[in-house]
Amino acid sequence: MHDVVEHGKFGAAPAIGECHLFLRAWRNAYPFVVVGALWEAIAHLGLLPVQFFPPLEAIAATFARLTANGVLPHHALDTLVRLIVGFTLAACAGIAAGVLMGRSRRAEDILLPLVSIGAPIPGLAYAPLFLLWFGAGNVPAVALVAFVSAFPIIYNSWTGVKAVKEIWLRSAQVMGADDRRLFRHVVLPGALPYIVTGLRLGLAQAWRILVAVEMLAAVPWGLGWLIFGAQEFLNTDVMLAGITVIALIGLALEKFVFAPLENFTVVRWGMMT
Repeated sequence: MHDVVEHGKFGAAPAIGECHLFLRAWRNAYPFVVVGALWEAIAHLGLLPVQFFPPLEAIAATFARLTANGVLPHHALDTLVRLIVGFTLAACAGIAAGVLMGRSRRAEDILLPLVSIGAPIPGLAYAPLFLLWFGAGNVPAVALVAFVSAFPIIYNSWTGVKAVKEIWLRSAQVMGADDRRLFRHVVLPGALPYIVTGLRLGLAQAWRILVAVEMLAAVPWGLGWLIFGAQEFLNTDVMLAGITVIALIGLALEKFVFAPLENFTVVRWGMMT
C-alpha cells in the first residue's frame, strides 16, 4: 500500500508536467496548423494557379533545395549582416538621443520637433536621397536601416524616461543618490520596458526598409534581392522561401535576444510579469 501511495505521489507530477508542456506546445502551434491547413486547401482546390499559390510541399522543397546548394544561406547572411550593423547603430544612437531628450528640456525642445517631422515619412521616401548621397551597395542600405529604425527607439526611450514616477526620483534623492546613481538605479530601470519595446518596433522597421532597399541599392546578395528577383520570373515558391527565412530570423532574434534581455532585466526587477 505504501508503495502504491509513493508511486502515485511521485509518478503523477511528471505526467502532469508533460501534459502542460504538450498543451503549451499545441497552443503555440495551433494558429500555424490552421493557417497551413487553409493554405493547403486553397492550393489543392485549384482556386488560384499553382504558379501563384504553390502548396506547402512545393515551398518546403524549394526551401530545402536553396538551402542545400547554399543560395539561401548566402542571401540570409548578407541581409543579416546589414540588419545587425544598421540596427546596432540605430539602437545606440536612438537610446542615447531618447534618454537625452527625457533628461534635458533643451535637448527635447531641439530634437523632438525634428523626430516628429521625420518619423511619419515612409522609409522608402528617404531611399533615393541615401542612394544619391552614398551610391549603390551596402552603405546606403545600412545607413537607411539605421536612420529609419532609430525613430521608434528614440520615441520609446524618451517616453520611458518621462514615465519614470516622480516619487521614485524624490525618494532616491532623499536617500542621498547623486545624478549618476539616480540614472543608473532609478531612471534606466524604470524606462527599460519602454526601451525594449522601442527596440522591437525599430527592428520591425529595419526589416521592412531593408528588404525593400536591397533591390534599390543594387546589392548582389540579400533576401530582398532574392524576393524581388523571384517576382520577375513568377517564382512564388522562391519568394515564400525567402519570406520564411525572414520570419525564422525574426523568431530567433525574439527568442534569443529580446526574451533573455527582458528576463535578465525588467522581469527580474519586477517591472514586468
